[in-house]
Formats: sequence, structure tokens, C-alpha cells
Amino acid sequence: MNKVLKNSPTRQTPVQVPRGLVPTPFHARLEPANITQDWMGWSGFLSARKFQSVESEYFAIRNQATLFDLSPMHKYRIEGPDALTVVNRLLTRDVRKLKDNRVGYAVWCDEDGSTIDDGTIFRFTDTHFRLCCQEPQYTWLCDVAWGFDVTLTDESETVVGLSMQGPTSYSVLKAAGFEGTEGMKPFDIHHFDDGIMISRTGFTGDLGYELWADAEAALPLYDRLMSAGKELGLRPIGYDALNMARIEAGFMVTGVEFQSIHHALRPTRGRTPFDLGLDRLVHFDKGHFNGRRALLQAKEKGPRYALVALEIDGNKPAHQALVYHKGKTEAGLITSALWSPICKRNLALAMLKAPYGIDITADLKVEIYHDKEGKYDRAMVPAKIVDRPFFNNPRRAATPPALC
Repeated sequence: MNKVLKNSPTRQTPVQVPRGLVPTPFHARLEPANITQDWMGWSGFLSARKFQSVESEYFAIRNQATLFDLSPMHKYRIEGPDALTVVNRLLTRDVRKLKDNRVGYAVWCDEDGSTIDDGTIFRFTDTHFRLCCQEPQYTWLCDVAWGFDVTLTDESETVVGLSMQGPTSYSVLKAAGFEGTEGMKPFDIHHFDDGIMISRTGFTGDLGYELWADAEAALPLYDRLMSAGKELGLRPIGYDALNMARIEAGFMVTGVEFQSIHHALRPTRGRTPFDLGLDRLVHFDKGHFNGRRALLQAKEKGPRYALVALEIDGNKPAHQALVYHKGKTEAGLITSALWSPICKRNLALAMLKAPYGIDITADLKVEIYHDKEGKYDRAMVPAKIVDRPFFNNPRRAATPPALC
């Protein structure tokens, strides 16, 4: 755990760092359940790509309840008298408008207005926050908080998380004895006496929750949920199935839909929140925040890119395909794609270069190559820009959720 009180010049004591991918605190339960033993690296941790088959795990998300290990996410506690000021300086949105025990989606930028990462900000009080994100942000947070009266704590290894998603997820919570969750609205937070915290959040666009606890409580929490969900179809899933659901929900991923400016070798590879369609998360009226001056200029000039949702003819997913205007002029690139089993549509997210996707939205075609028994066929397939999310089921926001 990294913990630094700002205004203190002391250096951290070096600690031993493990070599290779590290099992999460849930691994003792996940490893025996993983029939395929198909693992991937995520922030230095072992994360399941799939347990049995991607198809069965995907349909479990949409028809029953699933568990996905969120523990590799980076988690930072920001606490102290100046915590609200620091968080508002970091993020582009105005966190003063976020009520206590609520979660908000957020992005943050460098001084040039290029997006560093996106994530969720948990507001417990105006002096206590938690930031969850994909990319490591500890040193950046230290820079932002320098001179302010706050304590920054890296909780990435000491706090674990489970994402429970699907139509029977509330029923599992009820059966597991988590009383009070029936009144939780999307983005609400509920604290329990045993130290477990539940947020009504997720990455699937479906009914779902995320459960957070100290690492020592990982296995008891997992066993409690699996026991309660035995008759409700609860099962662990890997990233591949989750990724299908997140595309249907229209959610972006850092490193896929956009490149973090901290990893870009060329400054022109950066994307502003306006390029990502996140205008609603940039609040100029709150005062100073990182990138504000550059974003004011970017807003005046207009976006250089547009992240759009596409519906494509046919049923061949357009993985990393190029997008053309009238079949001739290159307009952009597909960042994520799938044939949606539940929407029965060929879906994609694409990054288009202005004016495409902004002033020019018609006559788009996607160049798709698909393998037919060792022979790649090329097709120039019509596509149209549609609204996100692709999948929008009322149960996602139903309060209270239906019991199954």
C-alpha cells in the first residue's frame, strides 16, 4: 500500500515486488473453476479470459447472474480537508454536484487537454473519495495534490472487487443477506457493518452491482455469493464475455477506443473529452482544473475526432476495419466490433476524423476482411451512425429490481 501525506518530503520505503503475473485474492476459487485455464494479464495480475466458453458466459450476463473479478483495477483513496478541492482539480466534471455515497463517471486530462484516463469517482463525503481506473495514476495524483492537505493511499492491492451483473443479480444479493440494496438507484453506494461496500455500477449496461471489500475478506465474500446464487445461475466469467456486453452498452475502454496521452509517443494521438463525445463531463463553470485552458480552446475550435456508434450491414464483425466515405475517402477506424447475439445486429464503435461523424454522417462504408477457410474475402459494407447504447434494457435502472 502506498500512502503519502502531501506536504511531507519523506520518500517511500522500497518494498519487494513480485515477478510475473500475481494471483488476485480470489484466485483460490477462480482457478479450480476455470476449465479452460485461459488467463491474461491485467495490471500485473492474473485475470481470466474465459472459464468455459465465451458464448455461455455472455448469455449468462444477459439471462442470469455473473461474477467478474475487478481486483486488478487501480484504486486510490483521497482523504483530508482538501480532498474535494484536489478531486475537482483532477477531474473535468464538477464533483461538488455529486452527492455523498454516490458514484460518478469521470475523465481527467493533461495540461494540453488530452485525456489521460477515464474511471469512476466514489464520493463518500466531501473529505473522502475513491478513484477507480484502468491505468496507474498514483504519481499523477501526487503531482495534482502537491501542496494540499490530503492523504493519498494506493488501495489497489488491499481492496478487492467483484462485479455481479445480470437480471438475477439483485436476487443473489437478497439471498446473501444484503438487506437495503432494494432501494439502491444506479450509482448509489451502500455500506455494511462487516466492511463490505456495494455500488450499483457495472460495465454491461444491465442490472448489476459491484462489491468492494478488504483483501482479507475476499474468499468469504466469494463463497457467500456463490452459495446464495446456486439456484439463481450465478457463475464466474472472463473478460471476453464482459467485453461483448460492454460494446453492446456502448462503453469505451482506455487503450482501445482512445490512447492515454501518458502512453502516446506522438502528441497528436491524444484525444480530448470532446473527441470522445464526453462534452457533458467538462464543467468550465467550476473554476480551475487540469487542462481547462486547452479545453476552452478545443471547444471553440470544435472536435478533431468523433467517437461514434455504427450499425453495419451483414453479420461479419468489423474488427479493426477502416471506415470510408462513399467507399473512397478514409474516414476513420473501427475500435471495437461484434455481432450482437441479443440485439441481432452487427455493431461497432469507431473513431472518425472530423468532419466525418460530425458534419458528414451519411454514405459511410466499412472495409471488412473475413476468413473463409483460409481465404480472406473483402467486402465494402454500408454502415450508419446510430445512438448509444445499443442495448438498453429497463431492468438496468429499475428500483427496486425484480426478484427472480
